Formats: sequence, structure tokens, C-alpha cells
Amino acid sequence: MSAPVLLVVAHGSRDPRHAATVHALTARVRSLRSGLRVESGFLDFDAPSVPGVLERLAAEGADEVVALPLLLTRAFHAKADIPSVLDEARARLPGLRISQAGVLGPSPLLNSALEQRLAEAGLSSADKASTGLVLASAGSTDPEAIAVIAEIARELRHTGWCAVRPAFASAAVAGGFSRTAEVVRGLRADGIRRVAVAPYVIAPGRLPDRIAAGAEEAGADVLSGVLGPSPALARLLLTRYDEARVPALGRTTPGD
Repeated sequence: MSAPVLLVVAHGSRDPRHAATVHALTARVRSLRSGLRVESGFLDFDAPSVPGVLERLAAEGADEVVALPLLLTRAFHAKADIPSVLDEARARLPGLRISQAGVLGPSPLLNSALEQRLAEAGLSSADKASTGLVLASAGSTDPEAIAVIAEIARELRHTGWCAVRPAFASAAVAGGFSRTAEVVRGLRADGIRRVAVAPYVIAPGRLPDRIAAGAEEAGADVLSGVLGPSPALARLLLTRYDEARVPALGRTTPGD
């Protein structure tokens, strides 16, 4: 029996860099696991749509799909939008088994991707002890998602940085957290001379651009790139895919 198709589900954006990054990431996933069929689908703005990809797979004879949300936290899209789209597809395509994998974060592989981008921006491991890090997320109105970002910042503090604080690009953020520029200025006010801003986002777009603008406005010393199609992120997608397959594999009986 062939392995289920991996369908990477992205939100989509009017910014063409978003879709280009998603496709580059899925191409890297394919390169890591020969023979695995990997598709991309979008909830909005970009093509192909998630329902369109699922209909095409069903028409081509696929019998099982693992839909993997390209999301760093378990916020509204993972809890509501994606399940709704998949439920509608299950009703239309009863011959296609569709499961939903977990979101990507938190994960040590995401932290590795983050550190890789900071190194590419010119920050060495020796610089960490004298550098304050701003972990800049897109933001969410979901308290659970905000709490995850705050916890990641606390954990990163124990990896050698002199300080790590979360920041958010969206105006609508639960918990009263600050924007990127405010957090950079706060670290400066605490006497930290070097400040790095690390966007904790996967692809370019409006909110990552807002993070970059805040970093520039407040005079951050280092601004890393988005996580993008990094090797660590591609490996994480395969990890979540494999985890989603475990329940199905557990139902297999001897001789199947």
C-alpha cells in the first residue's frame, strides 16, 4: 500500500512571496523523502485551493491524505478553518480518507531554523551572551497561541541569550503584549547594547514586513529572515506527517 499523500495547507496571501516560499518548502520536503507525494494547497488568495487539490487527488485515485497545517501555533485556522474545509471535503469525497496532522510548533527544529537565520544575518553563537533577542511573531487573538510564543521566548532565554522577549506584529493580540519596536526599545532601556529581531514566521508577507519595519524603526542591530524553506523546517513537516500516520498504522492487522 502506498504512503498517504502529504498535503501542506497554507493560509495564502496577496503577497506572491508567500506562495513562492510555500512551494519552495514543499519541494525541499520532496527532496528529503523520495517517493512521497507532497502537494500544496491554500485556504485563501492563492491557488490551488485545498478543496481543489483534494478533488484532484480523489479523481486520480488517491485513497488517503494527511493534511498538514503550515502553522506555528494552534490558533483559529488550526482549530476552525482547516477542520471545516476538511470536513466539507470528506462529505464530498467519501472514498478519500483525510486526516489532519498537528501544527508545527513548538519544536526544537523550529528553534534550529530560527538560529540558522540569525547566523545568516551575521550573529555568531559567541554574540548570544551579550545580545537581547526579540522573538517576533505575527500575533493572534487566541490566548493559547500567544501563550505558546511567550513560553518559547522563556525557553530560549536558557540557551545563552542575555534576554529574550516576545513581540507581535498584529494589532489584535491577546494579553497586552507589545509590538516589535516597543520591545527593542525596552531592551535598550534595560541596558542591552545589541538587539536582534528574529521573525518567528514561515513566509514573507504583510505582517513579517511590519516586523521588519518595527526593527528598523527602533534601530535593532540584527534582523534575520523568515524561517522559509529551511532544512530544519522541511524535516519538521515530515515529523508531523509521520506522527499523524501512527494511529492509522496502529490499526493495521497482521498480514495487511
